[in-house]
Amino acid sequence: MPHQNTGPEIWLCQYFQLPLKGSIWMKLFAWNCMPNLNFGTCDYHLSDGPKAFPPYLQTISYFFRPLWDKPPPPFEHLPHYYAENVSMDNLCRLHGWTLRPEPRRVFDGIIFSNELDLLEIRWHELYPYVTKFVILEANTTFTGLPKPLYFSDHQERFAFAEDKIVHGVFPGRIASPEFHEDPFKLEGQQRIAMNRLLHAAGIFEDDLLIMSDTDEIPSHHTIKLLQWCDGVPPALHLELRHYMYSFEFPVDYSSWRATVHIYNRWTKYRHSRQTDVILSDAGWHCSFCFRHLQDFVFKMTGYSHADRVRRKNFLKYSRIQKLICEGADLYDMLPEEYSFQELIKKMGSIPRSASAVHLPTYVIENADKFRFLLPGGCQRSPR
Repeated sequence: MPHQNTGPEIWLCQYFQLPLKGSIWMKLFAWNCMPNLNFGTCDYHLSDGPKAFPPYLQTISYFFRPLWDKPPPPFEHLPHYYAENVSMDNLCRLHGWTLRPEPRRVFDGIIFSNELDLLEIRWHELYPYVTKFVILEANTTFTGLPKPLYFSDHQERFAFAEDKIVHGVFPGRIASPEFHEDPFKLEGQQRIAMNRLLHAAGIFEDDLLIMSDTDEIPSHHTIKLLQWCDGVPPALHLELRHYMYSFEFPVDYSSWRATVHIYNRWTKYRHSRQTDVILSDAGWHCSFCFRHLQDFVFKMTGYSHADRVRRKNFLKYSRIQKLICEGADLYDMLPEEYSFQELIKKMGSIPRSASAVHLPTYVIENADKFRFLLPGGCQRSPR
């Protein structure tokens, strides 16, 4: 029989997926934050066992993040100027830089998993400006699961860039009950291997190096600007517009991990904060933008945050399909925010956008092929 109380404590119990009647966690929340609410209606006991505990603890931890964690130092945002038919000399001057007599060489380095569609879009976007596409893939995921060499198996799809591709294979170690390495350690080992592959590709001092994941796509005019201008900071983060599942669900401009570097002998391939300077509105980050449902499952179980799959039903195709079309979180998690204002603002589904303006050119030119990335295309095939 449903509980008759319909106050805010009931809503919070339901949000945190806690059964009703006395919960030590909700009582703790009440005692510290909302003492006027009656949280005796929630029920959670340590005797429920360790399998029940982590999901609740993780959810509570994310909700209280503004209390126990501090945000990183703010970036210094560089204004980004661009319009069609404006000369490169003028664009360099608008940024406080000067025009070079000739453009820098550009190396685009990525560690590849299975994002074939986004790789095709990325390389078409950057092809006119990139000297070498340096791509490293492994025969295992970061979590030690065996995987096909997706790029090797589909190289004909990228024949348009054949003259620019430098491809390497990282021999991963398959996880077993006796051996299970930290996914972040395996990811770090692949980034070290990328340094060696870049050297093999012929990168030299003063070349421009792009460090980003496959789904973090700089715009072509951003890379053209940085290769043609002198005075560019030696390391520069790129602010990318973040999308989830497709370009129908724009999240915000929170994506910052992509970087460009004026290469020198101390440059190391990384995917973390490397400077306080970031160039505004420099491209797109399309997370979980897959064509097939099986690819969602592959990423959910194979990348460094696979521990977020807390229940078996998280991997059901029907559930994933429903959440894609709703713009809701695949892991049923709260947003990772440092203030309650931002956390509450981002709770729930991502609002849909009907705009397909200012997207990668190749997507619009091939809209039928990439319908699943455009407004109204949320339905996915199983495989």
